[in-house]
Amino acid sequence: MPVVVASDLDRTLIYSAAALALTMPDARAPRLLCVEVHESKPLSYMTETAAQLLTDLGDEALFVPTTTRTRKQYQRINLPGPPPAYAICANGGHLLVDGVSDEDWHARVQARLAEECAPLAEVQEHLLRTADPVWVRKHRIAEDLFAYLVVERELLPEEWVKELGEWAENRGWTVSLQGRKIYAVPKPLTKSAAMYEVARRSGAALTLAAGDSLLDADLLLAADQSWRPGHGELAEADWTAPAIRALPERGVLAGERILRELLRTVRAPR
Repeated sequence: MPVVVASDLDRTLIYSAAALALTMPDARAPRLLCVEVHESKPLSYMTETAAQLLTDLGDEALFVPTTTRTRKQYQRINLPGPPPAYAICANGGHLLVDGVSDEDWHARVQARLAEECAPLAEVQEHLLRTADPVWVRKHRIAEDLFAYLVVERELLPEEWVKELGEWAENRGWTVSLQGRKIYAVPKPLTKSAAMYEVARRSGAALTLAAGDSLLDADLLLAADQSWRPGHGELAEADWTAPAIRALPERGVLAGERILRELLRTVRAPR
């Protein structure tokens, strides 16, 4: 029976130049592989060692890329290893099967959102009305499911983020600040629900997960075993649980360590 490995991508397995955290002397920095190009420019990286580990993991387990990215943003990424049979995009709003969104799954997600939380239009209107153009660079709607802002982080008032979180909580939404992006996401829109669906379809005997942000917390709690890096929202909050291992590594070397841990667990006798 297969092992399902559902892992977040950005700042978990792949890293922008700003997130690499290469604190060692230049001559000792790891060799990097570019895995994403956007507008003809390199955007995301992993170490060459991590690339080989991911290839091995894809050969031995059902690896499921699990991301808050839209389908279009996800499809820019060129991960090493075999093409994933499943991928989770839009924080669980789309379940890709051999690269194509499963329409039945998406319809089920939309029905649940309509029942359980305030509409996207209300949240979008609130963001447009309260966010200051001084520190907002972009307003975006993702897949007609959730909203996010691209901001100047150093100008962003912490109090505004706190107030937005409280406002959203009362309407069945959650707020997550990741780098230069503030996400407003409906609470029923979860990575864990999509992971459970993959596990059900594949008959998985074991589920493993990894992630760094608040939007990954439900995924980490849902899996049999999980890992988080030493950076990100969850690390900043010192967040953990019994089946979750908090790793000390930060930046791109954390991605390498996570893949070592996942592959070791997949290969362990059960």
